[in-house]
Amino acid sequence: MLPAIFIGHGSPMNAIDDNEFTHAWKEIAKEIPRPAAILAISAHWETKGTQVTAMFEPQTIHDFYGFPEILFHEVYPASGSPGLASQIKQLAKSTQVSSDLFTWGLDHGTWAVLRQMYPAADIPVVQLSLDRFKNANDHLALAKDLKVLREKNVLILCSGNIVHNLPRLLWTENGFSDEKYPWAQEFEEWVKMCLRENRIDELLDYRSLGEIAELSVRSAEHFLPLIYLAGCKNDNESFSFRCERIIGGSLSMTSVVLTQ
Repeated sequence: MLPAIFIGHGSPMNAIDDNEFTHAWKEIAKEIPRPAAILAISAHWETKGTQVTAMFEPQTIHDFYGFPEILFHEVYPASGSPGLASQIKQLAKSTQVSSDLFTWGLDHGTWAVLRQMYPAADIPVVQLSLDRFKNANDHLALAKDLKVLREKNVLILCSGNIVHNLPRLLWTENGFSDEKYPWAQEFEEWVKMCLRENRIDELLDYRSLGEIAELSVRSAEHFLPLIYLAGCKNDNESFSFRCERIIGGSLSMTSVVLTQ
């Protein structure tokens, strides 16, 4: 059975940068068996209803602005997998999943990470959307429906950030500040505790933490991919943490690997 992973993806520049985070992503790819296909759940595709990319050649989506021109010329030419998309639709008992053939592809939450992990782009990739009208429990149920794909050599790649508050980012003249807000640190440590101790019901109710949750998760889309990772867990498995770092005060780059 393949592991499932959550990547704190951060800036789109990580697609082409050489840094501690991209090194960690590459190491994860080396550690795990080579997937036959990849199912990506990215923070950057929100829809009404759940959709899965089902085209043969998904486009590389440059869903950002204000970055160097070179980044907009990057292409990740992985093939799609209509067959895997069909399996996902059949496995999803908790919600209806529809096929997307034209509107989406691979956004930077997916391709920026995979460009570092699997630079040859020779593994088929499909992407699952986040239904913005569903709650955390609904997303967890869908993850539980789909986790059997791991037994079929499909890598479930969840891409977001545990703490994601861009308006509160701290900068220096050299880039992100090394400082971190106490509320960001407290929230991240609480999340890791919930994962370590299998307190998933508490994780789903993260808003009950009040202000530290409101500041750390301004909107749910970057946090929900972590819920998908939690839903992939089997009883004999545990979570390990990589790149346990908050940059710019309010952006967590922590990644999580789920293995036996």
